[in-house]
Amino acid sequence: MMTQNDNLTIKQVAEVTGLSEHTLRYYERIGLIHSIDRADNTHRRYSQDDIGWIDFLMKLRATGMSIQDMRIYAQLQRQGDRTLPERVEMLKTLQQKLETHIDELNQHLDLIRYKIEYYGDIIATGAPETSP
Repeated sequence: MMTQNDNLTIKQVAEVTGLSEHTLRYYERIGLIHSIDRADNTHRRYSQDDIGWIDFLMKLRATGMSIQDMRIYAQLQRQGDRTLPERVEMLKTLQQKLETHIDELNQHLDLIRYKIEYYGDIIATGAPETSP
């Protein structure tokens, strides 16, 4: 069981996650984060589970998932295991988008590597450039 000392204030969570206090309040207001427990003084107190959920949300956001889709995912998650099939489908769709994006980035990276090698050869031999 967590004690008061195990919980973090919104300021501490902002420092740990890199999100602003405003963003944390916004995420709670729109339902990305469930209602956070409050101390006797009404200040928010975040548990380690809350921090884990926020970290997961940040990763979803970093993948390019929209806030709207994140809200849907959060609503499904709060409904429990019966929504696992829907959540798995959402994650599979996201996975496919990410894999496609990674493939595109790898193609761009291959071109950059080629150009570095190409220009390096020109520099090493002093030959004029014949290609952009």
